[in-house]
Amino acid sequence: MTGSDNGANVDRRSLLTGAAGVLGAAALPATAAQAAPASTETVEIKAMRRHPENWPELEPYGLADTRQALWPRDDNSFVLPLQLRPRDEELGRVWMRDTYVNCFRVGGRPLYVATGTTRSPGLPAAGPWNDGIFVWTAPSLRGPWRLADTTGIRPGAERGKVWSPEFAGENRDGRTVVAPWQEYWTDEGQFGKRGNVWAPEVHRFRGKWYIVACMGDHSQKVGSFLLVSEGGVEGPYRLVEGNRDKPFGDPFIGGPNWIKPGAYHHIDGNLYSEGDDAWLVLHNNLYAKFRDDMEDIVPATDLPKFRQTPYAPEPYLEGAYVFKYGGRYFLLHAAWNRASANADGSTRHAYDPPAAGRTQYQYDAVVAVSDTFEGPYSRRWTAGVGAGHNNFFTDHAGHLWATFFRNPNFGHWADPSRVGDAAVPGVVRVEWTGPEGNRLYVQRPDRGHEG
Repeated sequence: MTGSDNGANVDRRSLLTGAAGVLGAAALPATAAQAAPASTETVEIKAMRRHPENWPELEPYGLADTRQALWPRDDNSFVLPLQLRPRDEELGRVWMRDTYVNCFRVGGRPLYVATGTTRSPGLPAAGPWNDGIFVWTAPSLRGPWRLADTTGIRPGAERGKVWSPEFAGENRDGRTVVAPWQEYWTDEGQFGKRGNVWAPEVHRFRGKWYIVACMGDHSQKVGSFLLVSEGGVEGPYRLVEGNRDKPFGDPFIGGPNWIKPGAYHHIDGNLYSEGDDAWLVLHNNLYAKFRDDMEDIVPATDLPKFRQTPYAPEPYLEGAYVFKYGGRYFLLHAAWNRASANADGSTRHAYDPPAAGRTQYQYDAVVAVSDTFEGPYSRRWTAGVGAGHNNFFTDHAGHLWATFFRNPNFGHWADPSRVGDAAVPGVVRVEWTGPEGNRLYVQRPDRGHEG
């Protein structure tokens, strides 16, 4: 998100000097640059040379980069020290998937916000039901991270819980908090209690707080919806008018075999804003513009599609997210890196569709870049190994970061020796390869760049 209320909307000059620390005098006014000592090459050229380089594209297109340099590591990342809830004390940290973090400027000060998919007490995962959306805030990325103060809204409820199917009793005429299709329900015995929400994101647009999230595969209807706060980041939140009957977009055939026909809509919604306009980004390939009142998307017979450079064949992608930086648009996806055997016995890592002999290895973040929001977007590259279903953001000083969570369902982080370190609210530094390279990577070793 790059809206006027977002901390990502940092003055360009301060971004290039204070944030990255890589452009030096290139970001100074012309008069200051002219006063600099003479050199055989311009200050701008020297600054450009300080950017890290793009790695060559892997061929054929669709191969996955597995180099350790692209992993979140101890030297470039950390797990956020989020305030624990009673349910977290045994584990000693917050169990989280789809980690989302952003920085906003509120009242002249930075406000960091974190959220993600969490699980209910006693359940090993976030389904077949979970108990809603929790939000944490902090004055800096290192903390202290506190649960949002919701005690004034629901004095007897768990602190930090800003929305849940449990809140259906708060519905009033003209004000829907939980739609009927979002409420808990019980099936005929396959799962019992059902209804889960996943991948929430917190945004601030035109002075208001919004949460875009998705009802999951165990819900009565599956798809993306939007909440708007009638107060601060802690709420109270209500559902927008366009989601009272269904998620955004039209239903289609999809999802697991237990999904009711017609119940599956487009998932993993992301809100992208620029100036006074906002768009809903939906999983894989779609987007829609929001109405000016933000109560629904602009109706369309068919939702428009991003112009992308797909893999051949194109696998199922998740977690679509648009981030603008350096005047360019970056389109993120989560893609499973699958391992298989080459003819010579070596291992092939690629973003292949599932098939016999292919094993899920890492849930990666793949990214493409474009001059325009709609595209065309470049070929994708691996931006972070095991960092899929994430978002990019800038901190209050302009440093670039990405989130990660380490997918515990399959692959590397599902191994019994590692699963205890999976499902975390992690952040990792990101480096930009400059206006010529225009790539974002997890910060690679010995680069010395922060933005």
